[in-house]
Amino acid sequence: MNRVAGFHAVNSRLKKDDGTLRRLYVLEGRRDSRLRSLAELAQRLGLELIEKPRSELDKLAEGVAHQGVVVESEGEAKAIGGETNLIELLESRPKPWLILVLDSITDPHNLGACLRSADAAGVDAVVSTSDNSVGITHVVRKVASGAAETVSFFQVSNLQRTLKKLQDAGVWVHGAAGEGEATVYDTDWTGSVAVVMGAEGKGLRRLTRENCDTIFRIPMAGTVSSLNVSVATGIILFEAQRQRQ
Repeated sequence: MNRVAGFHAVNSRLKKDDGTLRRLYVLEGRRDSRLRSLAELAQRLGLELIEKPRSELDKLAEGVAHQGVVVESEGEAKAIGGETNLIELLESRPKPWLILVLDSITDPHNLGACLRSADAAGVDAVVSTSDNSVGITHVVRKVASGAAETVSFFQVSNLQRTLKKLQDAGVWVHGAAGEGEATVYDTDWTGSVAVVMGAEGKGLRRLTRENCDTIFRIPMAGTVSSLNVSVATGIILFEAQRQRQ
């Protein structure tokens, strides 16, 4: 079973029902209008509604702040496709495309935050590696606050090959790294572009870096040498959005 916890994530999951939702767990004795609205939506979808004490909801949410609601579905949450599906999706949408590529992101909180920024910045697709990377878990869904259900997310087995296919399709691939000569503000984000972000603490892998068209950096004015990957992603995506407007 896959579970999503928290009001925003649960509400988004209910609105994106794919036929796998089975039951909604709610905090025993809670009767406020916010909860009633979720319960009514769940019942219209034919879900079983079950009241649980807080201690049992805590176990179901596995450490995620559930706010008194947890929805359960059958099967594992997965990416919506791989490399072929990614190219098909992009070809079905008008250019210019804005794509976020995540190279070996393992922290579900970082992935969730990246998805949230991607949704807000109008990203067409988020691409992640299938090995040594976190997938769409209940923690990711919670942190993403609904973006996990709205952003097109793909996991690929060979990131270098995918980057080459994007380049063949006319996408400029820009990798973020501290040693980049150009800054994020010098980089042209107005065409079809892919932002490539490296893993927490390690950055871009060598082969990934070698397959980027350019390497850029975020200028740092303080004493710290780097930013959290989800913070850096937000900065970059919104600079891209600013230029594209």
